[in-house]
Amino acid sequence: MFDRGKPLDPGSAQPRRWREECGLVGLFAPGEPVADLAYLALFALQHRGQEGAGLAVTNGLDLDAVKAPGLMSEAFRERRPNAPGHAALGHVRYSTSGANIYSNLQPVFAYHSGGFLCLAHNGNLANARALRAGLEQSGTIFQTSTDSEVMLNLIARSPAETLEDKITDSLTRVEGAFSLVLMTGRSLVGVRDPRGFRPLCLGALKGGYVLASESCALDAIGADFIRDVAPGEMVVIDQGGLRSRPLGGPPVRRSACVFEYVYFARPDSVLDGLSVWQARYDMGRRLAREFQVEADLVAPVPDTGISAALGFSAESGLPYREGLIKNRYVGRTFILPDQTQRQVAVDMKLNTVRSNLLGRRVVLVDDSLVRGTTSAQLIARLRRAGAREVHFCLSSPPITHPCCYGVETTSRRELAAANMSVEEIRAFLGADSLHYLSRAGLLEAVDDPGDERMCTACFSGEYPTSINEAFGDEEG
Repeated sequence: MFDRGKPLDPGSAQPRRWREECGLVGLFAPGEPVADLAYLALFALQHRGQEGAGLAVTNGLDLDAVKAPGLMSEAFRERRPNAPGHAALGHVRYSTSGANIYSNLQPVFAYHSGGFLCLAHNGNLANARALRAGLEQSGTIFQTSTDSEVMLNLIARSPAETLEDKITDSLTRVEGAFSLVLMTGRSLVGVRDPRGFRPLCLGALKGGYVLASESCALDAIGADFIRDVAPGEMVVIDQGGLRSRPLGGPPVRRSACVFEYVYFARPDSVLDGLSVWQARYDMGRRLAREFQVEADLVAPVPDTGISAALGFSAESGLPYREGLIKNRYVGRTFILPDQTQRQVAVDMKLNTVRSNLLGRRVVLVDDSLVRGTTSAQLIARLRRAGAREVHFCLSSPPITHPCCYGVETTSRRELAAANMSVEEIRAFLGADSLHYLSRAGLLEAVDDPGDERMCTACFSGEYPTSINEAFGDEEG
């Protein structure tokens, strides 16, 4: 699991604004029950955000929208959009960008001379503060503290004549990570930033098209996968069908977030042509090649450690066993906002299988480690259940730098690997040994051995864009 615990440094800064890792879905399908289909597709993306959800439906004239905090089942308990329409736009939120308050829930929308514009966003803008300040100086009033509303206002205020030109004109001013789905009364638009930080894919229904953060959302509603939206591409869907155009601007290096494969995405999704499950399985195989140890079994930290643990078992020949059982009614602890909530959730979420652990030497496989406190809890549990040895293996390299593109690793002072050696971390965790997958091994597993397509800034500190605004003076 993407381990979130209390900061190593009690004086560590609080999470800053402008971070967003969320799930998007948009449908343009006249004659189809778009509200119900969007609702089901959002359920498939619940893993990308558990703090709030929103869904908007249009018939071309009116906009019916419902937004509320909580899981899908909570957010739409009282009502969900049920007005007939031909297009729908939905969003599940993990509140890394702006406070977790109602006004920050998405989609965000506004009315302007061209009608209404409804927008949902996944990612994080590196220059949002400067853009917002400029808009405020020109008289723009904001209702939220998110960078998503910055983009909404840039598009609405653009002097370009057509919506497509307004979008391209506005996004040339934006730096950072953005996958967007926009809805008007007449069209649905999907946009992916030129570096392709965050995923976005395109599918087909009998009566139209679907845009979603991951292919698993297409599967949930019986849509056929067409392809991924390319980095720097705009896809426009309307009554005339589907068309595509580039955003324009100078060519830039592709920088898809490698952490989508390590943790965020569902294993049954395919991102940019690569199976997430297969990538994680290959991470585990390479981990076993790099770390050979005398042990009795391999056990995963469910769920995101399962695929890698299976790969480790296949490569090492060690039997795969469950050492921890997950309570399926507790959500992902990483994306809970409060440290106390996360600790309580871990206690409720995972329990040991004593019969598999008693007297045994265990290789425990997880996807990553940020602060380490949750991992220390789990290792202590395995020992209490009778494990003789616990060798902790991670299917990603040490996280030494914070992310400003959508993952909430907010300060180097909060990152175990930025402040301690591997041996110090091992002692802190209480493990008999600790091993990280090498950066080269990770890149091979995601089919990028030449390091040409992935952003690995959290492991290397090599950021694809300027990060001065994102971190200010706090990372010095």
